[in-house]
Amino acid sequence: MKFRRQSRADQGINLTPLIDVVFLLLIFFMVSTTFTRETHLVVNLPEADATPGESLPDTIDILITADGEYSLNNVALVNKQLKTLMAGLKQISRGRTDVPLTITADAETKHQAVVTAMDAAGRVGFVNLSIITQEPEEGQ
Repeated sequence: MKFRRQSRADQGINLTPLIDVVFLLLIFFMVSTTFTRETHLVVNLPEADATPGESLPDTIDILITADGEYSLNNVALVNKQLKTLMAGLKQISRGRTDVPLTITADAETKHQAVVTAMDAAGRVGFVNLSIITQEPEEGQ
């Protein structure tokens, strides 16, 4: 028998094992990934408008100062407690929870004071709640 050397053409790198490893990694990450469902709170934020809105004669206004003091229809409350605010809302509304309620807060007011006012309004039963915004002055 006569053996001859045959010339081999350069066949390159075999990519089959590399592709197998990539698919195995892909399957591993797909199986080990956990999906969490996060709940999101939908909040409708007010928008400032250049035109002044109509003021209804039958509204309740909660004004919150920078220190967190409350006043209902320009009458200051004696303290900052939730129970006091709820009692004031019940007294001023005389049981009518369909009256529009507006909350106006100072820019320096802590967020907790606004949330407390919203909580008091919700506990009393108000459903028509709006927050007053103010368009920034020119130069600010």
